[in-house]
Amino acid sequence: MKPVFVPHSNYQAFVHQQLRTHYGPGIVLINKDWPLAAKLWMTDLSAITTLLHDAYSNRGPLPRDPASLLRSFLIFLMTNPEMGLTEWINEMKRTPIYAILSGFDFDDLPGVGTFYDFFERLWPAVDKHLKPKKQRKRKGKTKKGKKGEIAPTTTPGKVKRLVEWMMRHTDKKNALPADRLFDFFQAQILTVSANLGLLGDVSALSAAGDGTPVVTSAYPRSKPTCDCRARGIADCNHPRLYSQPDCNSGWDSAREKHFNGYHLYMISAADSKHDLPLYPRLQPASGHDAVSLVMSTVEFKQRFTLGTVDKMLLDAAHDAEAIYLLLDHQNIEPFIDLNNRSKKNTATDSDIQISPTGIPICPKGNEMKPNGFDKSQNRRKWRCSPSCGCSDAKYGRTYHTHSSDNLRLYPKTVRGSEKWNLTYKRRTSIERSNKREKIDYKLESGRHRSTMMWYMRIYGIMICQHMDAWYVSQKDEWDKLKSTICPSAA
Repeated sequence: MKPVFVPHSNYQAFVHQQLRTHYGPGIVLINKDWPLAAKLWMTDLSAITTLLHDAYSNRGPLPRDPASLLRSFLIFLMTNPEMGLTEWINEMKRTPIYAILSGFDFDDLPGVGTFYDFFERLWPAVDKHLKPKKQRKRKGKTKKGKKGEIAPTTTPGKVKRLVEWMMRHTDKKNALPADRLFDFFQAQILTVSANLGLLGDVSALSAAGDGTPVVTSAYPRSKPTCDCRARGIADCNHPRLYSQPDCNSGWDSAREKHFNGYHLYMISAADSKHDLPLYPRLQPASGHDAVSLVMSTVEFKQRFTLGTVDKMLLDAAHDAEAIYLLLDHQNIEPFIDLNNRSKKNTATDSDIQISPTGIPICPKGNEMKPNGFDKSQNRRKWRCSPSCGCSDAKYGRTYHTHSSDNLRLYPKTVRGSEKWNLTYKRRTSIERSNKREKIDYKLESGRHRSTMMWYMRIYGIMICQHMDAWYVSQKDEWDKLKSTICPSAA
């Protein structure tokens, strides 16, 4: 049967009644439980029932309330993210308040299969993975790097070719299995955060992007599709069946070791005081930040309907000329730190050369000095003093650079200027956001074997991050209501 829509007000009445019944008229909540109760009390998740209405059959028994299942999953991530779902059901039996806040009678809890059935309805694809399990035999581990070193792309020109392809297809939106999750997240979570002013100015949004490793297992598991080993052939090139086909091996420069799993690329709101996430994208562990950014920024811009992305803040791993062109094509201003891969100067049509950092070099070999910005012609002025001797002009040698000449070396906002530094310092918000997901919410503790479940966990954690921000931003008001909801809160 189709699920029955339960308004959020009905859920609040149920929680209040259950707490009074089982904890007495003078409801007592310890201080540790109050923030959790307040977050669930303020968060309306009832729209998930409407979203999944068509995913249920017209026949059969009455299903569990989807909103209650989602609440329970969020409470699990907020309180005990290191345990499995089976143990979580036992935890709700041991701690009745978790069942009550989920919206369940604690003597009538759902089974673990009910949760997984709910997750599958949020994932419209038939397969729980993005790639088929049968794949070619994978190569050895990726090359080791130094600690904190920016990894080069595996194939020269790969980013440029990908950007050229994406620019030809930016108007074509391809459906993704995680779209249903993002649609709910945007409509019911991002919208609330935007209305509370927690994302910054959504009409001209500043976003930051960065990738982070997600370890899923100690090593890749696979089975042969041939009998070569039985026939004494130790090494063959036949395809194998991989239990995690979307994962592979990569190098984690922070931990200085190889790992098996995903490369999670996250986009966050750079101007958010709470470092709130906006869009996740899972790639194989060997994925590079620059490649992931190209796919993520196009997908995000196609799906984000709450405002306009105005700026994109990225670290030096994204310093590729093709990325500047892609962002400019999307009317997004790039703020990217330079990655000085070359020490050679670049020749120009004149006797002036350009250093790897974008500073003109006069014929005498001296760096020219900035001399203002010509707004009428949208160009930056450089000058050598008469004492340099590179020109007979009384004012000295001058040179102009345009963003159109080289957007990487001459961005619209001058790299190193006060405006640049003020904007770019917010790039680290993405690192703090990723830290919350991996450290505070134990992202890598998930013992999942499918991409579907990893997306469920990631989106659940992202919702929790926003709920935390809602509570913190309104903490004083909610603490005043504590005596109304829980008269005897301790």
